[in-house]
Amino acid sequence: MAEASAENAKPSNDKSTKARPRIHTLDELRGIAVFCMIFFHAFFTIGYFFHYEWGIWLVNFFLPAEPYFAGLFILISGIACNLSHSNLERGVKLALISLAVTLITYLAVGQENMIQFGILHMLASCMLLYGLSNKYLKLIPSWVGIVFNVIVFILTIHIPEHIFGIPPLFSVTMPDSWYNTHFLFMFGFPYKGFASSDYFPLVPWLFLFFAGTYIGRIGVKRKFPKPLFKKRIGFFGFLGRHSLLIYLMHQPIIFALCYAFNFIKGVFHW
Repeated sequence: MAEASAENAKPSNDKSTKARPRIHTLDELRGIAVFCMIFFHAFFTIGYFFHYEWGIWLVNFFLPAEPYFAGLFILISGIACNLSHSNLERGVKLALISLAVTLITYLAVGQENMIQFGILHMLASCMLLYGLSNKYLKLIPSWVGIVFNVIVFILTIHIPEHIFGIPPLFSVTMPDSWYNTHFLFMFGFPYKGFASSDYFPLVPWLFLFFAGTYIGRIGVKRKFPKPLFKKRIGFFGFLGRHSLLIYLMHQPIIFALCYAFNFIKGVFHW
């Protein structure tokens, strides 16, 4: 997951929101996800860009865990939508940032390793969709929205692999024609030869994000358990509150450190 984060939600201007206490546990959980992301991306860079075998080994070792900390991040981003005054504004800003990431990675590492539709692209799209449809989504009870989106997320998690269902319980192979176009990769139907060093299509991740938006309704109504509003680990809380900035800065820093290490290694002939 060349992961990333959504921009921290801005509080609205109404009195009820001004008085709303911060849900510190969400910041801390998001911070844990960001922390895991940094190390995973560091191992990926060390292994696949600087060709250290131990980096590749660590990537493969931690690869099964990536969907879990990425999923946690996406779920919390959905929850945070209920704490924002304008998801359309946030979505537009994040979309512009994600397009800049695509351009910069294309110039820096070439087309084969650029980020075509990563986690920032996906989150920006989800925020825009949520901002446009929120007044209709509010008509659906929270528990119905949570259950529906979680079920669809589980059923569609293998869509990029041409599979719908829950292997090995049951599965349906998706038509190859859906994967033969160059315009559907963002929806979970990557064409043959598609490459993106960070890939989070709308299917299935949109449904996890929307499950988070329904969970967030509970927080807005102050029905979250009181322990969730308590500070525990300040370091992770800091990472969570500044997740977008950290996402944008961590890869350049990792590359700089790796180049510096290689330079020093060459000078001293390690």
